[in-house]
Amino acid sequence: MGSIRPSFTARGESRREGARRRTSPVLATVALASALALTATACDSGDSQADGQASASASSDGDGKIKIPDNIKEKLKEHGIDVDKWKDGAWKNWDRDDWLREAQDYVNPIIEGLWDPDRMRGADDPDKVVDPGDLADDQGVTDPTPASVDAKSVPPAYHANAAEAGKVFFDSPEGTMVCSATVVQDPAHPGKSNLVWTAGHCVHAGKKGGWYRNIAFVPSYNNKGETAEQLQNVPKDEVAPYGVWWGDWAQTSQQWIEQGGATGGDGAPYDFAVIHVTPEEGSGGKSLEETVGSALPVDFKAPAVPKVPSITATGYPAAAPYDGQKLYQCADRPGRLSISASAPTMYRIGCSMTGGASGGGWVATGSNGKPALVSNTSIGPVTSGWLAGPRLGDVAEGVYDSVSEKYAGQ
Repeated sequence: MGSIRPSFTARGESRREGARRRTSPVLATVALASALALTATACDSGDSQADGQASASASSDGDGKIKIPDNIKEKLKEHGIDVDKWKDGAWKNWDRDDWLREAQDYVNPIIEGLWDPDRMRGADDPDKVVDPGDLADDQGVTDPTPASVDAKSVPPAYHANAAEAGKVFFDSPEGTMVCSATVVQDPAHPGKSNLVWTAGHCVHAGKKGGWYRNIAFVPSYNNKGETAEQLQNVPKDEVAPYGVWWGDWAQTSQQWIEQGGATGGDGAPYDFAVIHVTPEEGSGGKSLEETVGSALPVDFKAPAVPKVPSITATGYPAAAPYDGQKLYQCADRPGRLSISASAPTMYRIGCSMTGGASGGGWVATGSNGKPALVSNTSIGPVTSGWLAGPRLGDVAEGVYDSVSEKYAGQ
């Protein structure tokens, strides 16, 4: 068994078969006009906090462009990184000593036009699959493996049927990768959220790596549900009808950074992240929520697993037999999955979705009786058949609140 990783495709290389499945960030408020506009994200403090969160941020000049603090520039120089060269392709250097790991080292320059239709279509699933040895033997918290549930395609237009759903694109040492994600509400900006919920492994590699690069969110990707062949040579607004939104700040749990691994590892129960985004191009002053017309609330006090009658998982599966271009959903009654006796028990549902679905939102009836996001796709077996996601609690709420509070006065 394994975790769902984001899918990946290095240009000119074939998709990896049977990979493990699993499925960050800067501050800018207006579109940058230059051909390769540069913004940057760097961690706020880099300190581990009581709520287990790790983050990255930068400040904005009056002209809307990102100003990287001098201390962050110096920190980047220690890693051999020249920010001025980043937009010219220096981000492709994945030397282990230069792979930014700690929150305070995070940098995510906006490179306008990088995510064109071909590059988005070519992203593959970097899936995270669970090794049987990663599972705890305590059958008191691990229920029998659920029967597989065939994922059903979401009818297009996706915006009419799952307006909050979209895809996260990013670059890793293995190539161009993709996850799924969800627009969520921001308590500091009711009706005007710029927050996206996804998996921690979609922004950070975990204990043996660092922050991923060129992270961007595309809501209602391929809104018309066209095939890969039909998407060839189409204009950008055909695959990204609501624009490309770059992460200008991201946060995941410290547990994921310290314990997350290629198969999810002990960090899987904390495999979640929140990204604050800004439009690559002008949005007319509208927030992400206003642009797509919807955002889901997040419930950190959802009922215990046995009391949840049904959960619906949404995502863009990219590993065979899927190709990552279409949106799917699975609905099932959840069971329990234990990775570690000392960590929170995860939700698990039967589902045929594969890598690329990582990070996609899990929706159930919340504690207030209304639909809410209660988890996200984190791990699953190489052969598919089921998915597991973290049950959101105090640590997840701390990550969420910190991102919201960071932008509360803006």
